[in-house]
Amino acid sequence: RKTKLPTMTAQESLVKYENAILISTTAGKQKRGKVKKNEKQQALPPLEGSTQTEDFLNSILPPREWTEDNQLWVQYVSSTPATRLDVINLQDHLDRKLQQRQARETGICPVREELYSQTFDELIRQITISCVERGLLLLRVRDEARMTVAAYQTL
Repeated sequence: RKTKLPTMTAQESLVKYENAILISTTAGKQKRGKVKKNEKQQALPPLEGSTQTEDFLNSILPPREWTEDNQLWVQYVSSTPATRLDVINLQDHLDRKLQQRQARETGICPVREELYSQTFDELIRQITISCVERGLLLLRVRDEARMTVAAYQTL
């Protein structure tokens, strides 16, 4: 029996995600509980420390979960290392989305803020895969910047 793929795709975010996984369906038999990362099909056994990196990635960039057609889906952030081409493509996608969504170039713009936030999260993902400590430091910088902006918005 073929399962219909969800309409929500990784294209909606600048953060790179793995393919969506069906967790449960209310129409048929249910798979209960959380799906663990290592339940996915893998061609090779995980390298030493790769599950630690994946666990860390999932804690800083939590998996997306949604329900569609009475089916619960989950999508984990990708643990695939980024290439130089991935970074160039990220920049192109950012520029294209800024234009498509008509983000203002100056002043306060929620669209621009959201897209740059996604881009920063994707850069954190890419950097964390190669160096967890560097990713942690960037996460601190991101959180501090968000708190500062939030404080200014309350003034």
